[in-house]
Amino acid sequence: MASPAPLPIPDTQLARATTTVIAPSPQTPSFIIDSKNKTYKFQYSNIYFLRLRALREFVQKAAIKRWMKLPGNPSFVPRVLEVEPSQLCYIIGTVYLDMPLKPNVMEDIARDHSIPAPPPPPYYYSTDDQVMMEDESGRIQLVGERLKSEKLVTGLIIGALGMETPDGKFEVADFCYAGLPPQPSTTKEEPEDRMEVDSSNTKDLPTDEWIGVVSGLNIGAPSPSDGQIQLLVEYLTGEEGSADDQVCVSQISRLIIAGNSMAPMLVTGKGEADAEGDKKSRKFGYDGTTFSSHPVLSLSGHLLDMGRAMPIHILPGETDPSGTILPQQPFPRAMFGAISSFSSFTCETNPTYLHLSSDSTHITRTFLLHSGQPVNDMFKYLPSPPHTPLSTVESTLKWRHIAPTAPDTLWCHPYFTSDPFIIPETPDIYIVGGQKKFMTKLVENDDNDHGLRKRCRIVLVPEFSETGILVLINLRSLGVKIVRFRGENMTGSMPDTNYLDGTKTSSSEMIPLVEPESSIPRSGSSPTCL
Repeated sequence: MASPAPLPIPDTQLARATTTVIAPSPQTPSFIIDSKNKTYKFQYSNIYFLRLRALREFVQKAAIKRWMKLPGNPSFVPRVLEVEPSQLCYIIGTVYLDMPLKPNVMEDIARDHSIPAPPPPPYYYSTDDQVMMEDESGRIQLVGERLKSEKLVTGLIIGALGMETPDGKFEVADFCYAGLPPQPSTTKEEPEDRMEVDSSNTKDLPTDEWIGVVSGLNIGAPSPSDGQIQLLVEYLTGEEGSADDQVCVSQISRLIIAGNSMAPMLVTGKGEADAEGDKKSRKFGYDGTTFSSHPVLSLSGHLLDMGRAMPIHILPGETDPSGTILPQQPFPRAMFGAISSFSSFTCETNPTYLHLSSDSTHITRTFLLHSGQPVNDMFKYLPSPPHTPLSTVESTLKWRHIAPTAPDTLWCHPYFTSDPFIIPETPDIYIVGGQKKFMTKLVENDDNDHGLRKRCRIVLVPEFSETGILVLINLRSLGVKIVRFRGENMTGSMPDTNYLDGTKTSSSEMIPLVEPESSIPRSGSSPTCL
């Protein structure tokens, strides 16, 4: 009987690539709700006034640049109720969509509570929707064919070019947005590797650091993905795969978990009090028959295994045991057991900004991350097709706002002095978790006034429990590849690695999946979805 071949031994000892978290800039908003801001006595209308005051100047500058050379010399009207009939002009204000299918709190209060409430609709748009624009002076209705092709949701700050009709409405000919905010990491003389982002000549270097991103582990779901999660843990810790795979894994410097780590808790009802009101004994303040700590303990064990090998950042999501309003505050570290003592384990807010510096190339990247609730809510306002989640995320950069539908249909904190969801600077990498499909696109924009080129890599991370996908992002080149964990009777064996520039690695097939963008002018590279 022939003896088995010995396992290959690397020539040099592998060392994991390292990146450093740096302090945020003064312009970076914080989503931590401290004791000074933790109050609910203010009206939500303050957020809209703060948003309009902060973005009006940028929209006006973009409108002047866009419409200054038009015939007819359109003038700027500072208040929407001061427009004059049949005079070409442009106005700036906040969009409000009056949608019959949208939830109405007044109807909820007035309805008969003895009858169960109907389930919420999967979307809000209909043919009866009306678009309004409002500012401090009042509100005016927008009409015209231009509205049918535009991506509009409640809470946007926009400029509208047109004229007032005889019946007091404003017929729109064109729209204008604030545009991409400045990008501090961009300079006039960029390094060559930055110029080759998404180019066919771009090569991955052995010294490149990669950032791993996963979302939607959904531990504790009725159909758990425990096998895939275990494969993920073994892959990231270097316990799985060939010598070449372990070399690739050593380049992953840290892991980001973008929400939905645990499935929604299901109440069984077995531990309810009986007819006489007697309650069963409870241990540590909860009833073990209605609540199981197994998902938290299982997640804590996986985090501990991965945390021994790399730094981890975890965000709360829609299904996690966290607050429902945005911004969701960090998980209590103590709930994760032993890993809470690791300085490399960080509980983040949702949304959050993350600034990472490469220890090999000294390149600094700014990440903007959230767990997907703003995109999922905005998508209820838009018909699909032609709109897609990827095009919606790209539009948030042009709108300079992460969650414009908050607080109308997306619950958020009643801020009084500032709106932290405004995007002050264009991030290098924009990550959105909790999505149905993997999508990515490199958004590029030339600033002709200063000779600068802004770049932002958008990455939509799908639910791991459904797809088995781990997303890897190159910190230097902004390139993206995926690792899919699949096996027999698994929704998502050995991982397959796919590069998104058409290059084939290992035994995987190329991904020729390109999603056309019909609602947004094409910018940068083509979007890729899976």
